[in-house]
Amino acid sequence: MSWRFLTSGESHGRGLLVIVDGLPSGLTISRDYLASMLARRRRGFGRGSRMALEGDELTLWGGIRGGVTTGGPVGISVGNSEWEKWNPVMDPWSLKTEGEGLKTLSAPRPGHADLAGGIKFDHKDMRNVLERASARSTAPRTLAGALAGRVLSELGVTVRGAVESIGGVFASLPETGEEWRNAAASDMGLAREEDGSALKERITSAASEGNSLGGTFVLSVTGLPAGIGTFTEWDGRLDGKLAQAIMAIPGIKGVEFGLGFESASLPGSLVHDGISVEECRWTRKTNRSGGIEGGMTTGGEILIRAAMKPIPTMKPGLPSYDTREGKAAVAHSERSDVCAVPAACVVAEAMTAWVLGSAVAEQFGSDRM
Repeated sequence: MSWRFLTSGESHGRGLLVIVDGLPSGLTISRDYLASMLARRRRGFGRGSRMALEGDELTLWGGIRGGVTTGGPVGISVGNSEWEKWNPVMDPWSLKTEGEGLKTLSAPRPGHADLAGGIKFDHKDMRNVLERASARSTAPRTLAGALAGRVLSELGVTVRGAVESIGGVFASLPETGEEWRNAAASDMGLAREEDGSALKERITSAASEGNSLGGTFVLSVTGLPAGIGTFTEWDGRLDGKLAQAIMAIPGIKGVEFGLGFESASLPGSLVHDGISVEECRWTRKTNRSGGIEGGMTTGGEILIRAAMKPIPTMKPGLPSYDTREGKAAVAHSERSDVCAVPAACVVAEAMTAWVLGSAVAEQFGSDRM
């Protein structure tokens, strides 16, 4: 059975919900583990003030009993600690009126989903778009990926991530298992903490200018055998599924595997990985493909790099047009981050775990552990 999950909720609503279907029975899950993944998503120097307010209180609605999955759908909600403040604006049944202080969001923000979403659904108040398109929606995705990660860990598969650059300032990439663990524990997702001062200085400078920064991060997956995924149909190719899952994270603008875009400027002899046999095992002396060929795992380390654009909410806002007033305006400025690259890396880890866990389950079955 294929895995699937569905999320619901808005950024400033009562909470966010995820329902995960297809997980095997007999998988041990702890509340602390799930909470730790959400805490990692909130991390990073340059995050907005909301990160200090988000408690991410978890409520389990089904699918886990006594810390063990039952095989039924797992339902988890993440509460909004500021719901009382936002209730007049976001209540599902009764909203404040304009006279009571409710301000319609009618000046769409460039770089966000506001304008296109408003046109698509004919929203006069684009908060209806902002609330669902917000990166806050990655909290339930992170939970789905955390559940998948537990399955993979039982199978000896490890998914790891690290920040490579922020605003054009580069950090050292992990070279050892210890450095990957450092990145997982680091507030900035860094393999070497000594790189943090230069990145933080870059973020502080952008914040003082009312600007925002993007960056790049890398993902590594080890422990998968060859042949996960398929070449037989376009939508079964594993790299396509991984790219879609990572590109769907708000702000991500590019994904590459192995050499990626660099391979476009190199001759084939410097791009493809030669094949040999050692001690009756297939081996490769290089891993330029990033661990995936023809939509399937090669048995080597999966290497992914992703690029995140600067967050488009800035102070002062960018030029826009007020659809209510019918004149040029400055875009609405919502409380936001200066830089969220470390958080995006955590979400990408989770989504990578989800895609790989689902692919393994589809290939080998997943009724029980």
